[in-house]
Amino acid sequence: MKTLSRRGLFGAACLACGGAHLGLRATPAQAQAGWSPPPSSQRCPSRFGPQDRRGYMNLLDNEKRQAAARLIRQGTVIELGRKLEPTMPFFGTRRFDMHLKRTFMNPQPNRRGSNEEIVITEIGQVGTQLDAFPHQTIGEEVYNCVKYEDIATRSGFREMGVDGVGTVFTRGVLIDVAGLKGQRTLPMGYEITVDDLQQALSRQNTRIERADAVVINTGWGHLWGTDNAQYVRGCPGIGIAAAEWIIRQEPVLIGSDNWPVEVAPNPDPNASLPVHQIALVVHGVHLLENMKLDELAERRIYEFCFIMQPLKIVGGTGSTVAPSAMI
Repeated sequence: MKTLSRRGLFGAACLACGGAHLGLRATPAQAQAGWSPPPSSQRCPSRFGPQDRRGYMNLLDNEKRQAAARLIRQGTVIELGRKLEPTMPFFGTRRFDMHLKRTFMNPQPNRRGSNEEIVITEIGQVGTQLDAFPHQTIGEEVYNCVKYEDIATRSGFREMGVDGVGTVFTRGVLIDVAGLKGQRTLPMGYEITVDDLQQALSRQNTRIERADAVVINTGWGHLWGTDNAQYVRGCPGIGIAAAEWIIRQEPVLIGSDNWPVEVAPNPDPNASLPVHQIALVVHGVHLLENMKLDELAERRIYEFCFIMQPLKIVGGTGSTVAPSAMI
């Protein structure tokens, strides 16, 4: 998600809003105080080499895909993507407008009518969306210390665009932190800790494996389309330590039912969406935002075959996606 357009929203956010009556507290004490992005010398070259542009997607191989396919026992599909419509929550100048091009009747005797539409939107950054690496920077650099000015053009990025991600077919793992806490929705500003993640996984008898798609249920998705103003004002989510812990388990992506995956605003007032930098820039792990996770959580489905195909937007910073879980 875009950082600059949210600063005003973050400044107005209240950490305790919606959470005091739940017995969960969102306090700055949870934050990893004083965090700052590691310098180029510490984060580059990537573990996959100085020319790498795929990050942890390099870990996804045929053996992993075959193992994921074996998780499909019933053939049931659970959709994890949101509908694209003008009533979605939006940030800043983002929009989704669809205009029908009404029926054109072709001249042949069989009277074949034809309908189309024009869509005006940031197709990479609305709805359920996958963030590509150039979406975020540390200073002048994107993933693997590539200077964004060296790869940016008026019509997109020459390298690391979302068109290069390809089909993601792997094992999915749901970590139900809201369920762990006995809450439908975690309070705004609640920072999910490493302990929360480990307790939830233990409760579910689940573990993260290499090249998994890891998705986290905060319950915040229940506000989607019902209280959009509250949805975009802030959210519960993973903090810095939790993000770093997940990445040590070597996932190909981290997703959630909130808009930035991470807690917002961050308990450290000097940190603007630091998990975006940690995942996308430092390590090369994609983020998947605004997921629909209520059905998975309600049915207590913690392991599944995860399927997602980003749109091949050449040089794009992200893609609207419609991921699915198959069981």
